[in-house]
Amino acid sequence: MPLTRPTGRTPLDNGLLAALPDSEYEYLQPHLNPVLLPLGTSLYEGPSETHYVYFPTEAIIALMCVMEDGKCGEIAVAGREGLVGISLLMGGCTTPTRASVRMAGHAYRIRSAIISEAFSRTGELQRLMLRYTQALFTQIAQTSACNRHHSVEQQLCRWLLLSDDRSPHRELKMTHELIASMLGVRREGVTEAAGRLQKSGLITYHRGRLVILDRPGLEQHSCECYGVVSREYARLLDEPTTPQY
Repeated sequence: MPLTRPTGRTPLDNGLLAALPDSEYEYLQPHLNPVLLPLGTSLYEGPSETHYVYFPTEAIIALMCVMEDGKCGEIAVAGREGLVGISLLMGGCTTPTRASVRMAGHAYRIRSAIISEAFSRTGELQRLMLRYTQALFTQIAQTSACNRHHSVEQQLCRWLLLSDDRSPHRELKMTHELIASMLGVRREGVTEAAGRLQKSGLITYHRGRLVILDRPGLEQHSCECYGVVSREYARLLDEPTTPQY
């Protein structure tokens, strides 16, 4: 992740866009349109056709699987380190997953036809997108294993750390009900786990505003899944493993 927390108001606050050579960024820049993404907005509601790729700079987007009965669970999260809409670059025009804004903020969107054309040029953009896809696959696989084998408290720690990595702010705005929905667990379980973390001095939570007080301590309470995911993103995207404050 970046060493500093950016403002989130320019395209270069997105890690992938910032890593592009000047010539490739300058080709995309006129087509990058700023958008404000309110909490709960659905960017994709699979399997409908999609026309835009999003590069978040502040917003955090949850990629979710939705069951026939309406129940859902988060399989990955994307923020200022990456993009939303990678399936469009892989040759598909639809996706069965839902992409929902779980933390409001700014992003830049670009028409899929434009970025697909740039992707086909076999330049640095293509290399970065393919490496990001591999990192995203790692996150999806690790999330699946974590939700199956680890406690709610460990899952919550992983979730908070990944969210903190992707937010330009020190404060996360989210309710226990929202967290429970993302993790696919009971709200009471999240409340109990968050209470223990707060009692240990790792976080503070009040009226939907959560602040991480002791990040190293939170990492120690987390399972190995956060480390696996963050190291893979660092290895593939040439970023430091964790943000430095």
